[in-house]
Amino acid sequence: MSLTSSPSPSGSDALQFLIYSRSYCHLCEDLREALLAALGETAARVEMVDVDADAALVAQYDELVPVLMGCDREGRWVQLCHYHLDEAALRKFLASR
Repeated sequence: MSLTSSPSPSGSDALQFLIYSRSYCHLCEDLREALLAALGETAARVEMVDVDADAALVAQYDELVPVLMGCDREGRWVQLCHYHLDEAALRKFLASR
């Protein structure tokens, strides 16, 4: 599932986030809603990825779900937080962009 907080971003400077999640996970939905609220009007792509669809993801993130990842300027995925939105980590990530 992909969601955007504003019209679809374009270009390499567009903010991109992944939330490793599970079906029927209220913490996953809470993290997504908190992220979108924190971003406000900032254009960003937010994709929910079900870890249970991939054994490697289960092995890596099983007990940490939900996990918020942000794509940095070099195109690398950086883990920002898990369980709940860490607003300080998000602000630091956004400032580095």
